[in-house]
Amino acid sequence: MKFHNPVLRGMYPDPSMCAANGKYYMVCSTFSYFPGVPLFESDDLINWKQIGHCLTRKSQLLLENSSITGGGIYAPTIRFNNGRFYMVVTNVSNIGNFYVWTDDIYGEWSDPIKVEQDGIDPSLFFDDDGKVYFISNGNDKTGRGYIQISQIDIETGKKLSENEPLWYGTGGRYIEAPHMYKFNGYYYLLNAEGGTEYGHMVNYARSKNLKGPFEPCPANPVLTNRNLGGYQLQGAGHGDIVQATDGTWWFCHLAFRQIDKYMPFHHLGRETCMEPVIWKDDWFYIGTPCCSLFDKQGYGEALLEVELPFEHKFEQQNFNYHKNFQNLTTKNDWNYLRNPHKENYEFGIDFLKVKATNKTIKNLEDSPSWVGIRQCAFEEEISCQVELSKSETVSKGSTAESGLSLFMDENHHYDIFITKEGNDFYANSRICVGQADSLKEKLKLASNKATFKILANAYCYQLFLQTEKDMILLSQADTRYLSSEVAGGFTGVYLGFYAVDSNSSAVATFTNLNVVHKEK
Repeated sequence: MKFHNPVLRGMYPDPSMCAANGKYYMVCSTFSYFPGVPLFESDDLINWKQIGHCLTRKSQLLLENSSITGGGIYAPTIRFNNGRFYMVVTNVSNIGNFYVWTDDIYGEWSDPIKVEQDGIDPSLFFDDDGKVYFISNGNDKTGRGYIQISQIDIETGKKLSENEPLWYGTGGRYIEAPHMYKFNGYYYLLNAEGGTEYGHMVNYARSKNLKGPFEPCPANPVLTNRNLGGYQLQGAGHGDIVQATDGTWWFCHLAFRQIDKYMPFHHLGRETCMEPVIWKDDWFYIGTPCCSLFDKQGYGEALLEVELPFEHKFEQQNFNYHKNFQNLTTKNDWNYLRNPHKENYEFGIDFLKVKATNKTIKNLEDSPSWVGIRQCAFEEEISCQVELSKSETVSKGSTAESGLSLFMDENHHYDIFITKEGNDFYANSRICVGQADSLKEKLKLASNKATFKILANAYCYQLFLQTEKDMILLSQADTRYLSSEVAGGFTGVYLGFYAVDSNSSAVATFTNLNVVHKEK
């Protein structure tokens, strides 16, 4: 039996999962996008369906002065205890560490309950005696990283004990992603080390006592792709473990797909993968080939095609999609930059209207008129008609612009758009890479409408103006300049729909959207 990784494609990093009521639930990081923390449900751990977000209100997720490259929501953990779901996370731009809860997984989550503990990547551990512990990473006075723990009151978030160091890890840099479990009488402390890049890895230790001392697994790192030079799937690490209802064990984790064997760049973001887990002598082993070769290789690897070492029923995967305004939903698919002004957006059955403001994507104090969906595959064909409001609704002397943006962050994006100058409308494109911001030669339009088309593959984007007679190439640019290796940060490319006007009077209407990917 085989399945394919990643199971969640596009920017879905830092996954955490839990089992509840015969199903499985997963959450991922969202940084400075709103709403925050997508929530997925699965019957088989291989196929996941999004059912909403955990953070849907400004009272839960304040993102002012939050840049895409390093702000907002970091690394959530989801847990289920006594009929209640908890999601604990860090907002590095505002409240710090907090958790929310719900008794209805399909409903709203509570307002934040703050925990006065430093570090990031927090996790909750519910012990057998009813005590609840809050775990995060931290640093000692020398700057050396470790995993720390405190006891909390789960009703209020109040700390009932001081922070105590648990484990310094195996010596890898950037110790993070801690999770505590109790299996077969042992406490297992999981972490990630090496940084969420090409040296990323998963390690763990065990102890008979909650506070240790912890004995590292002899096979550490139990999952890493750091030695798979040239393999497409890289950066395997930061994950969570769960037992399925059929008795099998599973590990979810992040990884990313680089664009080519000899081109170590990734622009789709860090994605979510699944791995089988096998136990031996109260140690667990993750991925391939560890599940079948315990003593021949210390570490497991994350592969694009995974052969299961045990029987497990799951539906056949299908990564093809055709997205349009009819099947995209505001609950699951659309994200805004920071906290949006909802009155500037109208979602119709077959259209999207965006009212322009004078805020640009570089204005971190506020949210621009921008809404987007993740790019989830290397090869996509995108088309959309854009209409920019005519002169009677655009103030004299204003500069109005609206279009599509292949958006990595505020300083790395490729745009194709309409502008209005006087009574005339033009099609143009922009290539923005860091401080290099290049406008291409504009083409005059016969009206205030234009149909744009984008062809994407692993290596480049082509931006076209579609006319009645032919397609006119406005720009072509490498995908690598929108990669994390160039832009930095932890996100992936979005397809953004935006409008900006110096006088805040223009309105853009987007129709005939088609985003198509066919798996080869």
